[in-house]
Amino acid sequence: MLALNLSNELGTPVLDKTGLTGKYSFELKWTPGQPSAAPQPADPDATSIFTALPEQLGLRLESQKAPVEILVIDRVEKPSDN
Repeated sequence: MLALNLSNELGTPVLDKTGLTGKYSFELKWTPGQPSAAPQPADPDATSIFTALPEQLGLRLESQKAPVEILVIDRVEKPSDN
């Protein structure tokens, strides 16, 4: 679920390669909406997701190329009347 939420926040696929299983309860404090290209937030009191993950959870985001599933729609038609 964390990888899915990070994907939504960052606007790019995030794959879980931790190998961890099970359910975990944690609290992650960060400032949403920080530019992904800026490792240091403009607001000195704000914490970017890239800082919060390693400091608070011991996890890091690493940019890699990997195959991902995509859905391709070839054609769309209006439904028939029946």
